[in-house]
Amino acid sequence: MPLLVEGRRVRLPQSAGDLVRAHPLLEERARLLRGQSVQQVGPQGLLYVQQRELAVTSPKDGSISILGSDDATTCHIVVLRHTGNGATCLTHCDGTDTKAEVPLIMNSIKSFSDHTQCGRLEVHLVGGFSDDRQLSQKLTHQLLSEFDRQEDDIHLVTLCVTELNDREENENHFPVIYGIAVNIKTSEIYRASFQDRGPEEELRAARALTGGPMISIYDAKTEQLRIGPYSWMPFPHVDFWLQQDDKQILENLSTSPLAEPPHFVEHIRSTLMFLKKYPSPANMLFPGNKALLYKKNEDGLWEKISSPGS
Repeated sequence: MPLLVEGRRVRLPQSAGDLVRAHPLLEERARLLRGQSVQQVGPQGLLYVQQRELAVTSPKDGSISILGSDDATTCHIVVLRHTGNGATCLTHCDGTDTKAEVPLIMNSIKSFSDHTQCGRLEVHLVGGFSDDRQLSQKLTHQLLSEFDRQEDDIHLVTLCVTELNDREENENHFPVIYGIAVNIKTSEIYRASFQDRGPEEELRAARALTGGPMISIYDAKTEQLRIGPYSWMPFPHVDFWLQQDDKQILENLSTSPLAEPPHFVEHIRSTLMFLKKYPSPANMLFPGNKALLYKKNEDGLWEKISSPGS
C-alpha cells in the first residue's frame, strides 16, 4: 500500500511545494520545524548518523535516547517510526541509490515488530534546498516515489524538503535546516546540531567519500555500534586534491559549493588525509578483519570494547 497524508493517498509525481499546498497540516508542520531554534545536542545518549548510514532502535534501548544527523545540504534526513512499538530509524540519504535504500529503511523497522501490532508507520523527510543542479528536487521525488511503492501504508507526517527548506540571501539559495535529532522515547523531532560526530568519524566519512553503500551501523539487541570491516580502493589523485586550495575543493567535491557549512572543507581535507594514510583499510584499521565495536559507558559516552574472540 502507498504513501498517505491525513489518511488519503498522495498523488505523485508532484513537487514538495504542491504537496504541502494540498495538505495544510503538512505545511504547518514544516513551518513550525523551520521556525525552531537549533538545539546543540551533546554526546550523552546520542547515536550520530553520518551520510549513507542508517541506525534503528526503540524506546527499550538503555543506551541510546537520541538519533541525529546534520550537514545535509542537498541530502535528506529520513526518519521512519512505528507508532506501536516506537521503533525508529534515522538515515542520511544522498541519492546514490534511493531504490535500494528505502527497502533497507523499511526492513530495519520491520525487524523490530511483527506487523500484527497496532500502530502505523510514519515517515518524516527533512533537508535539501532549491539548489542550481536540482539535486534536492530529484532526491525528494525519488524518496516520495519509493516510499509510495512499498507494500505497507506509510503516513507522511513531516515534509520539510527542497523548496520548503529553502532560504535566499543575495540571490544565493541555502537550506534552512541542516540537521535534526529524534528523541526515541518521546518521538519528538527537532532542529539540531552536533559537536560530537563520533566515534571513528574520519573512518566512517572515508567510507562514504569512497562510495560505500548505505549500511546499518547499530545493533539494538546488543546496544553496540558496529563499524566495519570496510574496504575501499585507494582514492584517485589524493595528493593532487590535498594540494588544492579551499575554493577548488569546494567547487569539485561538494554538491552545493555555496551552501556548505563552514567546516566542510576542513572535514574533506581531514578525510582525504585519512584516505592517504590508509589507502586500503582492511588489516591496518580492522585487525583480523574484525568490526570495531563500541558501547555506551555509564556516562552515556562511546567506549571501544574488544571484539569477540580477540
